[in-house]
Amino acid sequence: MSNPSVATPITDTVKAAKKQALLKKWAPAMILPMTGIFIFLVLWQMLASNIHTSLGQFPGPIQVYSQASGLLDNHFQEQEKAAQFYARQEKRNAETLARDPQAKVQTRAYTGKPSFFAQIFTSLYTVLTGFAIAALIAVPLGIVCGLSKSLYTAVNPLIQLFKPVSPLAWLPLVTMVVSAVYTSTDPLFAKSFVTSAVTVALCCLWPTVINTTVGVANIDKDLLNVSRVLSLSPISHVRRIVLPAAMPMIFTGLRLSLATGWMVLIAAEMLAQNPGLGKFIWDEFQNGSSNSLGRIMVAVLTIGLIGFMLDRLMLMLQRYASWDKNADLR
Repeated sequence: MSNPSVATPITDTVKAAKKQALLKKWAPAMILPMTGIFIFLVLWQMLASNIHTSLGQFPGPIQVYSQASGLLDNHFQEQEKAAQFYARQEKRNAETLARDPQAKVQTRAYTGKPSFFAQIFTSLYTVLTGFAIAALIAVPLGIVCGLSKSLYTAVNPLIQLFKPVSPLAWLPLVTMVVSAVYTSTDPLFAKSFVTSAVTVALCCLWPTVINTTVGVANIDKDLLNVSRVLSLSPISHVRRIVLPAAMPMIFTGLRLSLATGWMVLIAAEMLAQNPGLGKFIWDEFQNGSSNSLGRIMVAVLTIGLIGFMLDRLMLMLQRYASWDKNADLR
């Protein structure tokens, strides 16, 4: 029989060892980032207190938090105004139909100023649309270029020519083309949305094309030999050999493209005055109120946080779809 007086200390020792192991594993991952953030906030507050602009003192963390709370309150206020607007409209239409069942009633959309959070969703919707368009073009093009050296040689000069072009150079051309081509009297999408999405797509193409091409061109020769031995059709070869082997490089390109598209979108919205976070920043800058700098800083931090979250999302998708389950978290 085991001696309880001996077993208890052993159990406590094992539990203590497990706790120490968990602490050693997770403490650096928690303490070091928190320390870095704390030091950043202290330095930010110290520097902000010594910077005075034409709009007042540069906002520190406390002022930015206050403006963020104000923007959140404004969002709920706008939602309440919209709900009241639709309630009044529905009541008015119901009364009209009660007097005359044959009457034609109209349902108008609420046209109040979009809140900060509404503009966040607008930017996200736009960038994901442009990114999806770019991915649908870039991945197949990269696969074909990776499989055919001759085609890659023919296409590569165009890639190298357009890859460095700034989105600000594309934007006027895209705006003019969309205005000339997209002339529907009842458009499904607003022209500003189409312009921003196409501009994002043009700038998202190249990282995915290049990384997909490299990933496909560098597939292990043994895998290619297996495909030849099995006499796989071209489609089966791509589906069973090429895509699984090149998936890590494809997702690297997609991550780079999404990050590029997010940066491009903010600049495009700011320059073209299209709805979204870029326009919000520009409007606050033009507004020139004492709260503008704080709100701009809220937008800047929001842009960075969303960019980080989008990258983590792509990393999760990569781990789910790829054989590489140890994709870099950095």
